[in-house]
Amino acid sequence: MSGTEEVYTQPIGLDVGTSRIVVARATGKKYIYEAQLNAFFTLPYSRLAESLMQRENVLHQVSRDEIVVSGNDAERLAEVFHAETRRPMKEGVLNPQEPHALDVVQSLVAKLLGKAGGPGQKVFFSIPAPIGGREGGIRHHQESIRQVLAELGYEATPVEEGLAVVFGELSASNFSGIGISCGSGLCNVCLAVLSVPVLSFSISKAGDFIDSQSALVTGDVATRLRVQKEQGFRLNGMNGSRVNNALTVYYDEVIENLVKSLKASISAAPKLPKMTQAIPLVLAGGTVIPDGFFERFRTALQGSELPVKLSEVRVSTEPLNSTARGLLMAALC
Repeated sequence: MSGTEEVYTQPIGLDVGTSRIVVARATGKKYIYEAQLNAFFTLPYSRLAESLMQRENVLHQVSRDEIVVSGNDAERLAEVFHAETRRPMKEGVLNPQEPHALDVVQSLVAKLLGKAGGPGQKVFFSIPAPIGGREGGIRHHQESIRQVLAELGYEATPVEEGLAVVFGELSASNFSGIGISCGSGLCNVCLAVLSVPVLSFSISKAGDFIDSQSALVTGDVATRLRVQKEQGFRLNGMNGSRVNNALTVYYDEVIENLVKSLKASISAAPKLPKMTQAIPLVLAGGTVIPDGFFERFRTALQGSELPVKLSEVRVSTEPLNSTARGLLMAALC
């Protein structure tokens, strides 16, 4: 937030995603969102390069002999140099293979949130659910983000991403239903009854899997495939285009894996509450955006015979903001 803006003291929702970091604030009866790409790009350090970054107001840090450019600016620079950005997170948590990981996330969170507007200001932030029951560094990631927020003066509370989708999308069903967030690093799933999570898990086949596998078979750069996927790709079958065919194959694999995992996890749940009424299922996240995703997911779902009855299946009207909105709604309660 700029210094000319009025100080914001209300609760905040913060979606710390593998691909994007999104913040949600409430202004009157409206929700306002800001986002930054969760990525970085490095350049060799020079005084001239640093002065140019400062002059152009590019978000950056100096780390020894490198300039680390973060967020949306990183993608623009990477395109100029025909290179790929790097990610500070992998599969929903801080990437242990990237030494700049925490510094980049800290820089992006500070840019989006700024210092707390007052003592005890609340931030509810997203964390992934375990993959196959494995903790997978989630605790370390959670406490690292909590510390970043504490240093900015916030009182931070973690919420699993699938549950945040339930909060943001299923108020009409008293927050009972299935929330699924298909992001870059993971697909997060939560089955909740009256806002209480009774089953949550995540699977690693998601947007990054589609990009990386498609890049392997086309020889293209994964970053460019991601941009094409999000901006112009339509999931309408094998149409002869090399890139389109590759994306279609791996999108179908992600959808098939998601539906199979959903059925298997619900079937294996030991103490699932009795649900006499059908419940809704809502999809969110950047991976669900391409035209045709919903139709293919619904077709796969119809052939799976889930152990629970569904009243509706739909895609969020704001798939990129759904998690942040749910976190904000939880923080406002």
